[in-house]
Amino acid sequence: MAEGVLFNVAEGIVGQLGNLALKEIGLIWGVKDELQKLKNTVTTINAVLQDAEEHQALSNAIKDWVERLKDVFFEADDLLDDFFTEVLRREVMTRNKKAKEVRIFFSKSNQLAYGLKMGHKLKSIRERLDAIAADRKFHLEARPRETQGSNRGRESHHFVRAEDVIGREVDKKVIIERLLDSKIEENVAVLPIVGIGGLGKTTLAQFVFNDEEIESYFEKKLWVCVSDDFDLKTIVEKILESAKGSKLGSLEINTMINDLHKEIDGKKYLLVLDDLWNDDSKKWDGLKGLLKGGAIGSRILVTTREEKVAKISKTIEPYFLKGLNEEESWSLFKQKAFENGQEPENLRIKEIGMEIVSKCRGIPLAINTIGSLLYFKISEDEWLSFKKNEFPKLD
Repeated sequence: MAEGVLFNVAEGIVGQLGNLALKEIGLIWGVKDELQKLKNTVTTINAVLQDAEEHQALSNAIKDWVERLKDVFFEADDLLDDFFTEVLRREVMTRNKKAKEVRIFFSKSNQLAYGLKMGHKLKSIRERLDAIAADRKFHLEARPRETQGSNRGRESHHFVRAEDVIGREVDKKVIIERLLDSKIEENVAVLPIVGIGGLGKTTLAQFVFNDEEIESYFEKKLWVCVSDDFDLKTIVEKILESAKGSKLGSLEINTMINDLHKEIDGKKYLLVLDDLWNDDSKKWDGLKGLLKGGAIGSRILVTTREEKVAKISKTIEPYFLKGLNEEESWSLFKQKAFENGQEPENLRIKEIGMEIVSKCRGIPLAINTIGSLLYFKISEDEWLSFKKNEFPKLD
């Protein structure tokens, strides 16, 4: 299943469960409480679902958990479709002039029987979801709904706590020096950060974006996650939303371009284009042409996995991000694997942990994920079992 698909299914279920017509029919059938309980359960699971979908390639345990959820979520989606079919039937029957049929359909016994049937199905689905949620033996990050992904693919935001970023101080310093280099002649210069998936390119960009020196240097700071959908209108819309701090209404592209010029022209701005995949130079030139009106010192910081993308977009030599060193990797692992980030008293567990970390090649995503999986494993035997049985199977 494509990343983010199950998250979108869950969002759809939550949306349906909030539907007023469904609440009304639930009241009639005596299942209002069950509908609300199901909504609460799905909402709770959905808070960690995006994190699970992003990490399932690294963990068979997470992948199996997501697969179990998938089956029940699709069943819940089908059941809600049945509910809405009954809602429509109710509306049609109400308009029908055959009063006798209406009385039979809405008779107390008819409604009670159907309500009991649906109530049992709702309860069964909810209990199965509760059981799967309770069976989670690994840590996942809960994300507020406003920062989670949308139907257009991956999303990101600009906030990160400095104390949560490990091993990237030198990288941040170099990036800032390049961004603020007074010898650069272009009004608007472009610096790409390049690296494989999971290295922490977005985190580094966030780290730079929130730096005090950056804050004082730029008049405007803008953040846009581009991902694989390089659509000019969509990107301009996102830039404007970042500039204004609010959603836009439905606007024509020319109106948005005019608004964009009002926001950035003559101002020294920093624009982060996170997760850029476009390697079509014509498309890139089309966007860059709209951004050239910034004051001298304006910068665009790009994050990408592809050197070709960096080559097309750069005016400053790309920064190639590397993995964490051994000490940094262990420090990050401790934060995720042990309570309060404290090393275990059991030296054998520490030894096993260090062996595992050494095979993660300094990739923060791998270290984070595996550390989270091990957080709930307490005994030496559990750690040994993970190292021998589960760890070798990870992708």
